Amino acid sequence: MKEFDVIVIGGGTGNNVAAAAADAGLETALVEPGPLGGTCLNRGCNPSKMLIQAANAVDRVREAERFHVDATVNGTDHAAVVDEMDDLLGGIAEDMESRYREKDHLTLFKQRTRFVDERTVELDGEAVAGEKVVIATGSRPIVPPIDGLSEIDYLTSQEALYLREPPESLVIMGGGYIAVELGYAFGALGTDVTIVEMMDTLLPREDGDVAAAFTGIAAERHDVHTGHRVTAVEETDGGYVVRAETEAGEGVTVDGDEVLVALGRRPNSDDLGLDAAGVAVDDDGFVETDDRLRTTAENVWSQGDVAGNALFKHSGDYETDHTIANVVHGEGRSVDLSAMPHTIFTEPQVAGVGATEETLTEEGTEYAVGRARYADSAMGRAKKLDDGFVKVLAAPDGEILGAHALGYEASTLLHETVLAMRAGLTVDDIAGAIHAHPTLSKVVAAAFRDVAE
Repeated sequence: MKEFDVIVIGGGTGNNVAAAAADAGLETALVEPGPLGGTCLNRGCNPSKMLIQAANAVDRVREAERFHVDATVNGTDHAAVVDEMDDLLGGIAEDMESRYREKDHLTLFKQRTRFVDERTVELDGEAVAGEKVVIATGSRPIVPPIDGLSEIDYLTSQEALYLREPPESLVIMGGGYIAVELGYAFGALGTDVTIVEMMDTLLPREDGDVAAAFTGIAAERHDVHTGHRVTAVEETDGGYVVRAETEAGEGVTVDGDEVLVALGRRPNSDDLGLDAAGVAVDDDGFVETDDRLRTTAENVWSQGDVAGNALFKHSGDYETDHTIANVVHGEGRSVDLSAMPHTIFTEPQVAGVGATEETLTEEGTEYAVGRARYADSAMGRAKKLDDGFVKVLAAPDGEILGAHALGYEASTLLHETVLAMRAGLTVDDIAGAIHAHPTLSKVVAAAFRDVAE
């Protein structure tokens, strides 16, 4: 039986673990059937943000009239955007594969695998053992058993990102971050977008004030149906019909040239033969790990989406650093996933960290709320930012419990709060810090001053 010091299953964030192990002189196997770089590089963060930047460029031109600038959009070359995206990102993945094939102590297996025993997987038709194994197989879109859905040629985020021509109309099932990002991008680039979400607002996991405000903004751009669960899909001449209904049974029918399923993601754990490896999963299929990312099987670790600790690329990168420390260098380092930020790249952007007001209320936690509007700052007035705001949640002793933002560059403004929460700083520390004028960061300072008063 062929043996390796380390076997890494999954070439997304896991590729860095494999590279570090090989650099340390450990004989390492990296198993990945698709392009290296995983979802983020090939099917998620990178291509979606490149598409969104094209949408932002169009959006800025259309907003120019607000600043008394006469400008128009004469057209967009969607195919050129996608081709450029494909060439750039595909080139990065190909270059990574070439480098890894030449790397000492690293063997790349471009195939799927499954466990056949403890720390033993099937590769090239034979059993291959590893002294240590890392499971980093990521996640994929959830496609629920909706009546008629399996019979149509629906899109997931992967296919939608690489459409060389945007559809004239698009029905999006779901109202989470993938749904609203792609809805914004396609809408700005000329597609008539309809969003159907079963919860009462879009972005239902966000703080309620943010979710409600964003839903109102989205409803001005798209045909939005919240509180409706999709019940059936049917193909018609030239398109599709989607039927949905409320809990009370009130129905709505919408149609589009394409249907995008954006109803969440599920872990890629179901075809790995984890039972044979002694690796336990939870009820949703996520690999169970401890604070050192160890699974229930000896010398088997798991990280990233498949472990379900936080389904973000930045959390995956953070976990990768700890996996390298523990698997390659034997440090026994514990992860700290507190103050985990998240961002949504719509226009306006959404960002959050820590608890929402709804969570604190449900828990019975005592808290105070601070708010500040972009429009009340000098830069907010200059940019005519009417919708943006920052909201802070704090304990009576000044501990920062959460912060949420909706508005221009919210993704950047959030990180002052992230650092403060990670460092154990208080409301007064941010409220008392000098913030340069007239930056938008003064909106953050104003929200913290508001909660401190």
